[in-house]
Amino acid sequence: MDLEKAIIKLYRKTATSIPADVEHSLKDSLKKEKKGSIAKHTISKILENIEIARRDSLPICQDTGTPVMYIKAPMGESHHRLKQAIVNATRKATKTVPLRPNSVRVVDELNTGDNVGLDGFKEEIHQPVIHIEQWDKKDIMIDLMLKGGGSENIGMQYKLPDKMLKADRCIEGVKKCVIDAVFRAQGRGCPPYILGVAIGGSKDLLAIESKKQLLRKIGDFNPDDRLAKIEMELKREINSLGIGAMGLGGEVTTLGVKIKALYRNPPSYFVDISFMCWVCRRGRLVYRNGDAEFS
Repeated sequence: MDLEKAIIKLYRKTATSIPADVEHSLKDSLKKEKKGSIAKHTISKILENIEIARRDSLPICQDTGTPVMYIKAPMGESHHRLKQAIVNATRKATKTVPLRPNSVRVVDELNTGDNVGLDGFKEEIHQPVIHIEQWDKKDIMIDLMLKGGGSENIGMQYKLPDKMLKADRCIEGVKKCVIDAVFRAQGRGCPPYILGVAIGGSKDLLAIESKKQLLRKIGDFNPDDRLAKIEMELKREINSLGIGAMGLGGEVTTLGVKIKALYRNPPSYFVDISFMCWVCRRGRLVYRNGDAEFS
């Protein structure tokens, strides 16, 4: 299988089949909701939708999202070749999966129709969103996230201290920011949510890193014990808000909180929160010399 065909297959798998850990977490959430409640009915319908999409190879949601790719490439691998394969595969996947055309040029509202956005003057790729770094292995590894517009719209970035929240430059202040972001979001981003949080760094780096946390599996543990504890505390506090599935009330508002702590310039203390809806579409391709593995 050539790289382009492998990426098309990755698109199909990611758009039509939710990761096993997310589905398992949703099934656990169903058990936590009260019998006969709206929340229990809502999550049961979510699980039914997941099964239909997988069985019939159909997109799980009508908003098939913005493709975001995190790539690790071998030393010497042409980034231009990689990007061209991604662009070609995206165009073909848009027609064959199918994916909803989600690339709209801001200046004149032109929808390109193929989920590819190019700068006509510089030929830079604006969409799909592509992050490439090199590693010592000979495999090409692509993590694909299909990021829906609803969950993207409710993402927040805070600057501490925050007088309105009475949040200082400390972990307790960070917690207040995360809780505030979820409270403001309510059900507008299709909960149960998965939250990616990044602390420190610069504004642009934080936005990348908070979204990258959404690639982590639901049941993993932060390698930093301090952050692992905060993740669990925030999960409990968020689920106590009662927002529930699709904002209709219930015991489960988030499936998990994932945190990354960075370094910061002394005068700056930023907190960035990325949301993922229950339709957590992420998939991985490991490719080498025509062999493709998907997970």
